[in-house]
Amino acid sequence: MNLTVEQLTTTIEQKKIIEDISIHVYSGQFVGVIGPNGSGKSTLLKTIYRIFRPHGGLLSLDERDIFKLSYKEFSKSMAVVSQEGSVPFDFTVSEIVLMGRSPYKRLLERDTAEDVALVRSSLVKVGLEQFTDRGFSTLSGGEKQRVFIARALVQEAPFLILDEPTNHLDIHHQLHMLDIVRNLNVSVLAALHDLNLAAAYCDALYVVKDGKVVRYGSPEEVITKSMLKEVFQVDCTVTHHPKTGKPQILFISDGMF
Repeated sequence: MNLTVEQLTTTIEQKKIIEDISIHVYSGQFVGVIGPNGSGKSTLLKTIYRIFRPHGGLLSLDERDIFKLSYKEFSKSMAVVSQEGSVPFDFTVSEIVLMGRSPYKRLLERDTAEDVALVRSSLVKVGLEQFTDRGFSTLSGGEKQRVFIARALVQEAPFLILDEPTNHLDIHHQLHMLDIVRNLNVSVLAALHDLNLAAAYCDALYVVKDGKVVRYGSPEEVITKSMLKEVFQVDCTVTHHPKTGKPQILFISDGMF
């Protein structure tokens, strides 16, 4: 599934948070959005998944206006894992993951054996199969995030948005989660805080600063010493992974030497 964002502008409390942003995610691509805190990454993604209404521009999935899709059409097309997921009541883990099947249900329709099998498979993928009947409130932050990833998996949408999804995960589960996503054969747009993970997993990167795209290209084209100094105000050395050839960043702190 293809995503097209053209000249997108979102204003919050009379302030332009993102302005004239254009991005494209082609079918099967894993595209990353990187940038410093407050640059507009999350606002961009929240506009795409309809939390915010844009004040200008075009958003389309396979040439269909995102804001003209019904809730069910949209949810069947796009799944979201956000950085601030929460649930209002203490559901069990399996109940929360089953919520990912709601776009496929009529009112009061019961869960099927296929739904239950999908939940079980997704929990196995994220390493939480033993937590099926645990209350959500008893989980750690990282475990809760893995539940939301499992819920997105059972939604079976061809487009996936990840809004800094690795925030609460240790390095093992960060890599495991991104490996799962990478092998889903879906289109992915992800805001990633860890630049080395972004370089390792993404096919293309957009760099956002002050609400605008300032760089775009492959990780090899985007992750450079000059970009990191200009956008993130850090000194570093950029090397390349001996097996994959992907950029790797070695940061240099003013207090290190």
